[in-house]
Amino acid sequence: MINFRPPETGASPTESTSSSVVAAEKAISFISKGWREVKISTQADLRLMKDRAKSFQNLASSFDREFENFLNSASKSTFPVTSSSSPSPAEVDFMRRWQPKVSDIRRRHSSPDFGSRAPEKWKPRAKIRIDLSAIKNAILSEVEFYDTELYQRRARMKVNDDFGWELKGEGDQWHHLPGYWEPIRAFKTRLQELEKRSSSFEIIKGLKNSRFMVKVKSSLKAICKEPDDLKDVPPLDVPELLAYLIRQSVPFLDHVGVKRDVSDKIVESLCSKRKNQLLLSPFHTRESSIPEGDNVNDELDLRIASVLQSTGHRYEGGLWTDLGKQEISDGKRNVAIVTTASLPWMTGTAVNPLFRAAYLAKSEKQNITLLVPWLTRGDQELVYPNNITFSSPEEQEAYIRSWLEERVGFKTDFKIAFYPGKFQKERRSIIPAGDTSKFISSKDADIAILEEPEHLNWYHHGKSWTSKFNHVVGVVHTNYLEYIKREKYGALQAFLVKHINNLVTKAYCDKVLRLSAATQDLPKSVVCNVHGVNPKFLTIGEKMASEREGGHQSFSKGAYFLGKMVWAKGYRELIDLLVKQKDDLNGFKLDVYGNGEDAHEVQSTASRLDLNINFMKGRDHADDSLHGYKVFINPSVSDVLCTATAEALAMGKFVVCADHPSNEFFRSFPNCLTYKTPEEFVNKVREAMASEPHPLTSEQQYNLSWEAATQRFMEFSDLDKILENDECNKSRRSKWVDGGLAFGHYCFTGNEFLRLCTGAVPGTRNYDKQHCNDLNLLPPQVENPIYGW
Repeated sequence: MINFRPPETGASPTESTSSSVVAAEKAISFISKGWREVKISTQADLRLMKDRAKSFQNLASSFDREFENFLNSASKSTFPVTSSSSPSPAEVDFMRRWQPKVSDIRRRHSSPDFGSRAPEKWKPRAKIRIDLSAIKNAILSEVEFYDTELYQRRARMKVNDDFGWELKGEGDQWHHLPGYWEPIRAFKTRLQELEKRSSSFEIIKGLKNSRFMVKVKSSLKAICKEPDDLKDVPPLDVPELLAYLIRQSVPFLDHVGVKRDVSDKIVESLCSKRKNQLLLSPFHTRESSIPEGDNVNDELDLRIASVLQSTGHRYEGGLWTDLGKQEISDGKRNVAIVTTASLPWMTGTAVNPLFRAAYLAKSEKQNITLLVPWLTRGDQELVYPNNITFSSPEEQEAYIRSWLEERVGFKTDFKIAFYPGKFQKERRSIIPAGDTSKFISSKDADIAILEEPEHLNWYHHGKSWTSKFNHVVGVVHTNYLEYIKREKYGALQAFLVKHINNLVTKAYCDKVLRLSAATQDLPKSVVCNVHGVNPKFLTIGEKMASEREGGHQSFSKGAYFLGKMVWAKGYRELIDLLVKQKDDLNGFKLDVYGNGEDAHEVQSTASRLDLNINFMKGRDHADDSLHGYKVFINPSVSDVLCTATAEALAMGKFVVCADHPSNEFFRSFPNCLTYKTPEEFVNKVREAMASEPHPLTSEQQYNLSWEAATQRFMEFSDLDKILENDECNKSRRSKWVDGGLAFGHYCFTGNEFLRLCTGAVPGTRNYDKQHCNDLNLLPPQVENPIYGW
């Protein structure tokens, strides 16, 4: 299938057309060269055969002259024909000279295995028409000549028994000679048999029905077919679709006990039922017949290819296999990182995949592509803060690179591509529109990293990730079950979502990394923190530590909390703790930074409960105004791994957080103070406010860095082994099971009614007209009429 992408992320249509023309020219040149070689070889063989035939004819002519001279001399002689008579010395000398030659010819050509010992160059080559009529006619003319001469002479002659020749009277026939010209008649018979076997009809029929010629013909059609030939191609009917589905499902059917020959018979039966209709269709009017047996499969392939090509679709594989998987050409593997959010939305799934792409590309051992969602102008106004909007993907890419390079301190060298996305207000998240996988071309489809694989695949209706890519790694960022439980009918929704998450991650991932044990236990998953902190935060921490060593007061402020202002981000837990321990925390003041959909409700609740909270607009955690705070408070239990907590530790601050699996990675840091009860929360806050944080050691700084996170990611995702050994180990059983799950999910998400019943954004099965205009895409109904798995 043709993948339409922005100019900066792939080849332009002109370049794509040029490459197709070059490929066609190379194919035609290769075929022409092969036929030239066959032609030259055939001409050389024919020349050799003509030379041998000419030599044989010269020998026969020489023998004819000598024999005629002998007869003339015999007829002119006057010796009586008696038993006591003897030939002249000249005649005896002539006969002695020719006796060995005649005996040798007789011995060689009357042998039963003469045909098997004939030179290979004289044998007819398979499937090549050789006209030997000229040789035959030449020999027959010579035989007829001798026959006429003998009958005209009517001679009575007897040759010495030593030579074994005898000529009788007028009524005798040439074939009465005792076997000495039998080789000529045998040769004549062999010529007739050869002519019969080598008839032009048989050779042409054999060449036409040969599998090689069928393949060559189909290849030439695929290369040279004009677009006008495909305008009137009818769509596939039901028997053809069923036949194609059954043929592509042969591995699965074989796995469940249906033998291959049974499947082949079903396919042949379905094709034969529609034979008459197919012959009347525009596709078959160009063909004289429908091939039988194995050629039914070839005809079905041509039929599918014709329909797909007429719609502009490029077929890249079968239902269970993908023939278009990436071939490594430049020595580097291709890694595609697909995420569900993008800057300037300051969320974990926008920031962390961006850093991962930068640090994977920094090693220059692999080519990196970051695939992020593109929102239309209306959705941008709802999602991006400070009224930031972009009129084109190029403009947003420039913003992303500028933000990133300012923080990492080096020039980033990776591609940024966009896929259509739509913002869902109810879930406050971006849902992919259409098939996200097709925005990575097949030649680059090697390794995929799906940031939030469950989120990306809830409504994924397209190619299976594990079929298109050699290795797929999922990174789980969000504890969706915890969020859903807070909604109406949350328990039932959480139950359904839990099983859907299990299904999509098993179907579309080879390895799943969970940032912490706070997420559900997914198939093929391991727990490992593969996130680091912005290097800028470590620099801030070093600066604060040096100021303290110099005797300066580095922390002049108290406690603060920072996060998107929605109830699920810890604001409910924070307000509950402050309300319960209001008396114990008398005089404790907390500054809160954040923006979000629940901002008004959170602020009104805190005001109503008379809590000592000072609300401020959201800021970048690296902002100078936040450096002076000593204690970061994060009571959230819905996070998987809070990025703000890691950043606060990197800056050398105290962190007071819940004793929860999401904070397991931070417990090894002495500045991390965890609590289990409200009373412990009060004690930890007082401890932090009354003491100074410990400076970070070099080992602790490294553990928080993206270098260490990238190393952990390479190890736990098995990418280090795959990139080094070029191996992707997938068990046969797992392949079929996951393929079946992916196929079932594909069928389910193809129904718009079922999508809407499960909460999908209307119209997200395909992208809309505005996405087509922004990303230079063809309308989806033109681009995806039939999708090849």
